[in-house]
Amino acid sequence: MTQQAQQNKKLIIKLMAIVLGMFGFGFALVPLYDVFCDLTGLNGKTSNTAAVYESVDIDESRWITVEFITRTNTGMAWQFEAETQQVKVHPGQMNQVNFTAKNPATRTIVGQAVPSVSPGTAALYLNKTECFCFEQQILQAGEKITMPMRFYVDPQIPKDMTYFTVQYTLYDVTTAEQQVALNQG
Repeated sequence: MTQQAQQNKKLIIKLMAIVLGMFGFGFALVPLYDVFCDLTGLNGKTSNTAAVYESVDIDESRWITVEFITRTNTGMAWQFEAETQQVKVHPGQMNQVNFTAKNPATRTIVGQAVPSVSPGTAALYLNKTECFCFEQQILQAGEKITMPMRFYVDPQIPKDMTYFTVQYTLYDVTTAEQQVALNQG
């Protein structure tokens, strides 16, 4: 084998190792990103578990404005909206906002709402005691439901944080198997 052929073989091996390393790194990015967001509170990810509301002192000297935005992911047929677009709350005070969803499609659809909070650090102070986002919602064709979200803002929220946005994105999570089971049941 000539020297040029040996150099080409080494280069090909190096390039293949780089490609395999990039491929592995791509798979590792999602879990690494989730860990990073959990540690830093960035990206506004909220907990998917219900908070327990214990009697806390309500800070009536402060107001926090919470805005609610709803959207449906591409391909989700539901009509989805917050009944109240914005509320002013005292830190520590229990509050409820209702959301409505309607399935105008001619088939049963299973939906899952995914919340995000902006700015992301506000997610650390938003405590949901009841939320439709904790479970998948099943709507028959033409069905409409009201879905409550009960929450309180932690009184430890920084004094300079007076406004944040909660956005719910609704996804169609109906699989072909679920659709068959729903139509038979």
